Amino acid sequence: MAMTLERRLRDRGTWTIGDACSAAKVLNLLSTKTTFLTVRECFYGTTRFEDFVERVGSSAPAVSRALKQLESAGVVRRVPYQEPGSRARDEYHLTPAGEDLLPLFLALMQWGDEYLQDGNPPLSFVDPEGRQVRVRVTADTESPAIRSDDLQIRYNG
Repeated sequence: MAMTLERRLRDRGTWTIGDACSAAKVLNLLSTKTTFLTVRECFYGTTRFEDFVERVGSSAPAVSRALKQLESAGVVRRVPYQEPGSRARDEYHLTPAGEDLLPLFLALMQWGDEYLQDGNPPLSFVDPEGRQVRVRVTADTESPAIRSDDLQIRYNG
């Protein structure tokens, strides 16, 4: 099955999107496992560099590159903090653009849960009423969006 192209687009040889394709741009931004897992960690509440390195399971230089790339794309922003007796450092927080990656993140998790897991997936995501959250394509624009801070992650193990 495939989407239906409007009449003027049916001859695929007459049009190209190339680098202007939004999906290609997102894949370019999130092109490494480290970058995508860094976004995952932002959704899970990770904010400090050393915690990203530990939880992403990648080298410090790779995580640094990922955070710089995400910052330059406007997905995360640096927020200075300083613990008493220590030098000033930065935390990383999702911007509104980063928060808008939530459906993409959840859709990939949902697909992996369905097609790549043997048995129950390790985590589930529920809304404040305890209902499991699922991603689907809809034309409904009336329902309010659920934000990441509305979700609770549960361990299924």
